[in-house]
Amino acid sequence: MELSFELTLQIVIAVLAGISAQVIAEFFRVPSIVFLLLFGMLLGADGFNFLHPHGLGVGLEVLVALSVAIILFEGGLNLELRDLGRVSGSLRNLVTFGTLITLVGGGISAHWFAEFPWSIAFLYASLVVVTGPTVISPLLKQVEVERKVATLLESEGVLIDPVGAILAVVVFDTILNSNASPLEIISGLLLRFGIGAIIGGISGATLGFILKNTSFLSEDLRNLVVLAGVWGLFGLAQLSRSESGLMATVVAGVVLRASSIPDERLLRRFKGQLTVLCVSVLFILLAADLSIDSIFALGWGSVFTVLSLMWIVRPISVILCTINSDLSWRQKFFLGWIAPRGIVSASIASLFAILLTQQGINGGDSIKALVFLTIMMTVFIQGLSARWVAKGLKITAVEAKGAVIVGCNSLGRLMGRLFTQRGESVVLIDTDPEACNQAQSEGLSVFQSSALDPNVLEEAGIGSMGTFMALTSNGQVNLVLAQRAVEEFKPPRVFAIFPSNSDRDQASHKTKIIRAFIDQQLIKIWNQYLIEGQFKLGITHFQESGLLPKQAHFLTLIKEGEILPLLIKRKGNLQIVQASQNWQIGDEIIYLLHDPRPKLLKHLSEKVKVSKELIMEFLPEVEEVPSPDLTSQVLPDSSTEVIEN
Repeated sequence: MELSFELTLQIVIAVLAGISAQVIAEFFRVPSIVFLLLFGMLLGADGFNFLHPHGLGVGLEVLVALSVAIILFEGGLNLELRDLGRVSGSLRNLVTFGTLITLVGGGISAHWFAEFPWSIAFLYASLVVVTGPTVISPLLKQVEVERKVATLLESEGVLIDPVGAILAVVVFDTILNSNASPLEIISGLLLRFGIGAIIGGISGATLGFILKNTSFLSEDLRNLVVLAGVWGLFGLAQLSRSESGLMATVVAGVVLRASSIPDERLLRRFKGQLTVLCVSVLFILLAADLSIDSIFALGWGSVFTVLSLMWIVRPISVILCTINSDLSWRQKFFLGWIAPRGIVSASIASLFAILLTQQGINGGDSIKALVFLTIMMTVFIQGLSARWVAKGLKITAVEAKGAVIVGCNSLGRLMGRLFTQRGESVVLIDTDPEACNQAQSEGLSVFQSSALDPNVLEEAGIGSMGTFMALTSNGQVNLVLAQRAVEEFKPPRVFAIFPSNSDRDQASHKTKIIRAFIDQQLIKIWNQYLIEGQFKLGITHFQESGLLPKQAHFLTLIKEGEILPLLIKRKGNLQIVQASQNWQIGDEIIYLLHDPRPKLLKHLSEKVKVSKELIMEFLPEVEEVPSPDLTSQVLPDSSTEVIEN
């Protein structure tokens, strides 16, 4: 009874510490592994001595195996094949050729600097070829880099985990069976890949078929069916060939995602929550079992080993693997900087340390210590600096430029020309042939098709654009278009024009949709003004001198429907004005002013001609504040109106 309670208490402490670390990391917006490692070491034998993971015996190995299966399946489930197509060449090279470079470079570094024997050095290198979604995904959520870079890093982390795990097992088997021929080594590697891919593919397709044809199952039961299926296919693959289960879980996740099952988002959320729990518990237990003295015993050579892995081997790997890609040098630099190691390295290193000791081979504890030192240094140095590096390289999502605008109406064409005139690429999408022809005659790039088709959005280049805007005459259609763009492509900024009384519950996604401009009904009026030529295009600056009176006057004109703010340039970034925008000193605003000329004058001047260049003026209607009494007016609430889950 006392033993069972002791084991129960160990798990309870690990769960409490793990979730606490996740909460604190979320609050400080840093990678959660930082606090997981700290809490684990503090609670272990070298700290407060509360946790004794070795007391779990083989139960720890079972817990590690089942948890890693869930983690890798969830990683495969989050992979979008459409995204992989954009970086397929670089991704293939990083997972194959890049793995070989890291294996060779890491082995040489460990032998030269840490003075490991060649066999143990290459075993260490095989353990650290992986990066892992458990570290990369939370990091990218906080940093929010360009879509192409994020896709490449996430996909590499998911796909390289089983590759690295299988490679480590093959290297380990080679050490135990030193007489094995190269043919036996390669065949063992390929056999594990093949068995895992076949079992994973068949199991993923079977799960997809079951979920699409069992509508009588409740949501909770469907999630548990998938969980049982994942552990079942993992066990079957492991039974067929050791360590092939990791490849099977990743492939099953990718195939299930491609099956387009109903309520896929709910399944991904459930698996994501399980992954957070598994990662939290595992890192706490594995870090608690780590001897701090064993890390210090490695000496400075181990530090140089990790630094060479980070600053020499990884950059060389990225340069060679992306040599023929369309990635910019800034994107390649960030890829070379970011490669934190995670749970797969830690778990397999802990397992190998036990197995090497059982086989009477020295070096097990040293490998485990060096792997954990690698995890700590890469997470602390690369993870904590990622935000500053991304901002310095200007590859954050906020820095992304260009726009995809759905709607070739008068306002959509005007917005497209404004973006183009400011040096940003613009693509318009519409189904109306006449409107598309008009946009093309104005020099705009146009797709005559439905924006509900993800292939059209992809061809329009939404993956590299900073802004998506739904600007059709139907507000509800705009909401649907914006939601589809968010779910499929996750652009940095998503705008839509819709009525202010729209049902906010329609937006069931994490990324925000921002209501642009003003109410839908007023937008129709402004489109009519543009058609009839009853407008002027103005520009104004908010300067510190006379800021409050000018703000009050500007807001009054908006409320009266006399002006429509379109774009705001702030700190060098051009953005669409939000429905309830806050104004700051230094803002540059481009707007429309209603010019109610008699229609007779319009007919006398014949048809309004389209100028190649839009001319913006400082209009007296805005620049001349009528009365200083406006400073006493209370400015409306300037909080941004958004739709969020």
